[in-house]
Amino acid sequence: MAKVLVYSTPTCPWCIRVKQFLTDNKIGFENYDVSADQAKAEEMIQKSGQMGVPVVEIDGTIIVGFDKERIKSTLGL
Repeated sequence: MAKVLVYSTPTCPWCIRVKQFLTDNKIGFENYDVSADQAKAEEMIQKSGQMGVPVVEIDGTIIVGFDKERIKSTLGL
């Protein structure tokens, strides 16, 4: 199974949608709340070059935003 990380904030509607999409497709993931964890926020920016959320990492592939088709493709769904 792919290693999936989600960098998000609790109030971001696209973050909520990406986590729901992963849950609906039975994809396990680790969620990092970058509004509460400065170290994870810095890690997200270093990996993606972006300050906006969500940022999804799938086995080292960075996807910025809720790009459903790219997420599906990367996961092989």
